[in-house]
Amino acid sequence: MTQPGMNDQARARLGSMMKTWERRKKIAEHLNQIQYRVAVYSGKGGVGKTTVAVNLAVALSQMGHSVGLLDADIDCPNADKLLGVTERPRYVDGVLHPPQRAGVKTISMASFQENEDEAIIWRGPMVTNAINQFLELTEWGDLEYLVVDLPPGTSDAPLTIMQTLQLHGFVVVTTPQDLAVLDAKRSINMIKKMNIDILGVVENMSGDIFGKGGGETLAKDLAVPFLGRLELSRDFSDIGPDLAVIKHKKAQKRYREIAEGMIDRVKEVTPAAQIAS
Repeated sequence: MTQPGMNDQARARLGSMMKTWERRKKIAEHLNQIQYRVAVYSGKGGVGKTTVAVNLAVALSQMGHSVGLLDADIDCPNADKLLGVTERPRYVDGVLHPPQRAGVKTISMASFQENEDEAIIWRGPMVTNAINQFLELTEWGDLEYLVVDLPPGTSDAPLTIMQTLQLHGFVVVTTPQDLAVLDAKRSINMIKKMNIDILGVVENMSGDIFGKGGGETLAKDLAVPFLGRLELSRDFSDIGPDLAVIKHKKAQKRYREIAEGMIDRVKEVTPAAQIAS
């Protein structure tokens, strides 16, 4: 219903606001079976964010939790390849049923590409619409954790997830170098502006080549938890059927430590009333 005396521009603005509110309400109702929604994020590309997201999701499954993985990197989707998923989602009666591997249900734009190397050249509104459709149409069932692999940066896709998904917190990934740490700091500042909790920082590719300690220093400077350090080694880099957290005991131990720290933190910052029943 519009108010008397409103001009066409005001009516259009009000109509757009109503549609956005209705869509977010529908998405919230659709996802009410998920207890915790956690995003894995980085300010900079190439720091291993997707690697951390996928291995973290599998570690949670190995620990006995029910887990889903949403690849929200629409332009460059890699989560399904990293996980070794070859099956496409089933589309039945207007609902997407995600395939499952290693105990993790996953949805990725890559499943809808004819060729994995084709470029997805979309402007922001199309990327936003694709994310919203995944959120609206995917039937996750009862989950304890939905891990969301976000694209890097502070633009449309991360903002859409932050505004729509009612996240319980963020895991921020960085490498030790100064520039990566600076971009991670920018992403943390964005998260804080959106009034969402930081669950912790993970330092990836740590060791002799890139140095170490940047992520831990960042966490200390911004007074957020430091969840752990992952070395730049083969034990942490395998993908597909030989995924690191499945194949290598060292990686499995380290990711479980990160998962345990994340679990403790998300339960600490989430009021009981916000946890899906």
